[in-house]
Amino acid sequence: MTPQARVQAAIEVLDAIIAAARSRGAPADRILSDWFRPRRFAGSGDRRSVRELVYAAIRRCGEVPPSGRAAMLLLAKDDPALASLFDGSRHAPEPREPGEPFAAAGAAPAWLEQALEKSGLDANEQSALLGRAPLDIRINALKAAEALLPEPGEPVAALHGRRFAPATPVEQWPAYQAGAIEVQDAGSQLVCEAVAARPGEAVVDLCAGAGGKTLALAAAMNDQGRILACDADRARLSRLAPRAARAGVTIAETRLLDPGREAAALADWTGVADAVLVDAPCSGTGTWRRNPEARWRLSESEVARLAALQARLMDVASGLVRPGGRLVYVVCSLLDAEGAGQVDTFLAGHPGWRAEPLHLPAGRPRGHGIRLTPAHDATDGFFVARLVRL
Repeated sequence: MTPQARVQAAIEVLDAIIAAARSRGAPADRILSDWFRPRRFAGSGDRRSVRELVYAAIRRCGEVPPSGRAAMLLLAKDDPALASLFDGSRHAPEPREPGEPFAAAGAAPAWLEQALEKSGLDANEQSALLGRAPLDIRINALKAAEALLPEPGEPVAALHGRRFAPATPVEQWPAYQAGAIEVQDAGSQLVCEAVAARPGEAVVDLCAGAGGKTLALAAAMNDQGRILACDADRARLSRLAPRAARAGVTIAETRLLDPGREAAALADWTGVADAVLVDAPCSGTGTWRRNPEARWRLSESEVARLAALQARLMDVASGLVRPGGRLVYVVCSLLDAEGAGQVDTFLAGHPGWRAEPLHLPAGRPRGHGIRLTPAHDATDGFFVARLVRL
């Protein structure tokens, strides 16, 4: 593909991504893969170039762009070399017409920028949400002797974490195939450390997903005790068993939950758990480095819906914790409505609970918890709080 054809391809892919954002369709990475699948003439260099153009344009646009062309014109606005490729030649985009609009630049749609600002994130913090994320791994303490890495990586704040360049092929390393390492953001590792899971405890991972945090908790417990990993998504939860086998984890069992009926399904765990981790579904504002188009899919009503779900899940979790036990609430969101404000509301409605100070090697206090941000901590964005039942 010529450089001009790559730009035109990026415009076409962006059109599909914009349409999907408006209709809650497929994510950007899947759209890119689907677009290239029938176009076998595109080599690896073409694919890499188009992908880089697409994601650069997504990161540059705050509001949902009117079109892929408008998004790419914004990217070319301050890049003469890119602008010169809008020349109307074969397979190239047409030259920009006089007065043709650019997409709007920004960190996010205006309402969301304002919500982030009200949550204490200035322009620098918001801009950092759209940088490119590094690749972090967690060395599995259950198989640490097998974690012989071909390169040492950079230490991070998390106890067992290492950091590598984004494209490092860690999944091809023997250590990964042996279960000695897992790909996990340093921030995600730190919020697992906030659980302070110990050998012999009974722990519930209430929103386990595919089980990344479950595996980290099991390693912290030296694979001694009980972990119940729960989720309402059968496909995601089914991925835990093979991952656990690879990692040498034997104490994790899974339980599929029916949304709205979680308490009944967990009745046998009422008042039993030493710790319950609630890694609640959220807006994902802290993960935009990995999914920058996600900010185009949010709305104020969606954030309100998620906040209501989070509150309900905290209520469910509170019933599982034994007296003296702990509830650790986590969201990969930086909005106070889903973080500090959510914990304030819980404590106001649950007088038998108190917040316990956290002492993590990264992050800053926010309300009754700790907040991690890309700008300050070089991790994904998280809010975490630890609550103790009296």
